[in-house]
Amino acid sequence: MTIQWFPGHMAKARRQVEEKIKQVDLVLELLDARLPLSSRNPLIDEVVKDKPRVILLTKSDLADPEATSVWSEAFRKDGVKVLPIDTLSGIGIKRIPAISRELVKEKLVRQAQKGIQHTRIRAMVLGVPNVGKSALINRLSGRSVAKTGDRPGVTRAQQWIKVGDGMELLDTPGILWPKFEDKKVGLRLAASGAIKEEILPIEEIGLYLLSRLGQYYPSNLKERYKLEDPSADGLVLLEEVGRRRGCMRRGGEVDLEKAAEVVLRDFRSGRLGRITLELPDEGGDYELESEGNGP
Repeated sequence: MTIQWFPGHMAKARRQVEEKIKQVDLVLELLDARLPLSSRNPLIDEVVKDKPRVILLTKSDLADPEATSVWSEAFRKDGVKVLPIDTLSGIGIKRIPAISRELVKEKLVRQAQKGIQHTRIRAMVLGVPNVGKSALINRLSGRSVAKTGDRPGVTRAQQWIKVGDGMELLDTPGILWPKFEDKKVGLRLAASGAIKEEILPIEEIGLYLLSRLGQYYPSNLKERYKLEDPSADGLVLLEEVGRRRGCMRRGGEVDLEKAAEVVLRDFRSGRLGRITLELPDEGGDYELESEGNGP
């Protein structure tokens, strides 16, 4: 099943990024640490081309730390600079300017040789919707200059923002690609809040999450919802969550939509624990060494 999703403002945003890419020294590409593969826009490679790039794994406070280490090592093996960050606590944020300057060091040396001093590094911030671009910019700048929100499409326009004395960031709207050939990619993005829930039925997103967590994070489900058998079928789990959380219709029928909303809120907020939905090998389906610590 192919999921179509490409609003007009995203097509416009891509054109704007293509126009501005020549004006920047490097790119800060943000990926959701819980789903780095699914949150990586394949169109960005076409736009960025050979510009220096730093991969920032956002929301690392919500991701399985063991899985984040696996992802970081995979990117490093590909020769990519990678840094897990947490915009809420500020972990990793202070390292970004230094890493950026290191990546454009040769250009700065050439400029110094020409007598050009104190040049600001210009970086473009790219990523899918709701991955944390605005939160990162606010952290780096030390003030609220970019709108944030737990839903896609908050940032709609580009803007340049000064960060300290040596860096300038271009905030961009979140950009998705025209369609998802793999439905699991769409489900993971919907679970993270990167695409609007109207694109996929919320019950389907909840079923996917519960099935994955029941298989790989059963102890998290059992602790949060007191489920009798967290490895049961996804529909059985969703119905049990609904009953335990009072998501009922008249006649004693479980309201699956409300039950799915409960699961999604708990996943996005971290109340279900630190969870990662994919790893590099085998297209994101994997097993970690420690039992119960991986998808």
